[in-house]
Amino acid sequence: MKPLIPFYNPTISYEDNYAQGPFGLFAQLDKAEKVDTKPSKFLNLDVNLPFGMPAGPLLNANYIKAAFAYGFDLCVYKTVRTKLQKCHPLPNVLSVHPKGRLSSNLDTVLADTNYDQPLSITNSFGVPSFSPDVWQPDMENAVKSASKGQYVIGSFQGTKGNGEIEKDYALAAKLVRETNAPILEANLSCPNEGASKLLCFDVDKVERIVKEIKTAVPDRPLILKLAYFPDDERIISLLSRVGSIVDGLSAINTLSAKPVDASGHPALGEKRPEGGICGEAIRWAGLDMVSRLAKYRQKMDLKFTIIGVGGVSNSEHYHQFLKCGADAVMSATGAMWNPLLAIEIKKSL
Repeated sequence: MKPLIPFYNPTISYEDNYAQGPFGLFAQLDKAEKVDTKPSKFLNLDVNLPFGMPAGPLLNANYIKAAFAYGFDLCVYKTVRTKLQKCHPLPNVLSVHPKGRLSSNLDTVLADTNYDQPLSITNSFGVPSFSPDVWQPDMENAVKSASKGQYVIGSFQGTKGNGEIEKDYALAAKLVRETNAPILEANLSCPNEGASKLLCFDVDKVERIVKEIKTAVPDRPLILKLAYFPDDERIISLLSRVGSIVDGLSAINTLSAKPVDASGHPALGEKRPEGGICGEAIRWAGLDMVSRLAKYRQKMDLKFTIIGVGGVSNSEHYHQFLKCGADAVMSATGAMWNPLLAIEIKKSL
């Protein structure tokens, strides 16, 4: 079988991908095959299959429309902000080749452009965002493109330096709500903020942000996007503060590592020694985090939905996440290189 063309082209800039993409099969919607499934519940909504794509690969309404056509029924619109934020310069995506399983301790990994399966990549964009006057009408367009049993999830984050961070998160949530997106997702785990300084680890701040968002937008389910938590204490602390307020938790984002080229220099450039890793190398961490969230959800008698993310590239991985306690599953890297992934999972049922 010849390798499929990724729908995001790693050799060109983010702006060019935004303007010209998606590529490969995602540019040929007439080739999409419809596979019927028995609907299930996701946040009290009927979804065709609780599978989709997390924040990142779906840059705009054109990408979302293609993902819906190819059977990805839960589509997260790429994280937006209240103000324009430029993307990091190229390279933004490189293949990485960890020796064995990637740890959560900033491993050094070889990075290049050999996108061999099973694939792991580093992605380093810096959470770019157009200004609301660009992304709001586009997100609204994406929301309208959903068929029955399909949903757009609007991902957003606050920006440091825009006043109090919780106020900026709340403003971003309101702007997303104005597009009629049925579900909100607050991104608290961007690796570009520095691996140890991730917002989701600051439980006091998370609680303030969640309460501010819920006050600003009380009528939409709220999901929090989390990183990998190395210790259970922090999970328990987070759940005891916000587990009964939020509607869902999505985990994990990426694991941070140090990608280097063949000569040992930072592969993303001297100013970016670290990058978030996704794909095959982090599946263990995604499964582990989902298992622990499910364990404490039961122990603490909480009701939030769990979305499992990390290294899903075939139907077997989808079922592994469900077995660990996920209510829904998402794939970024696996889906980017295999746009038929949702159809394959539906056929496996």
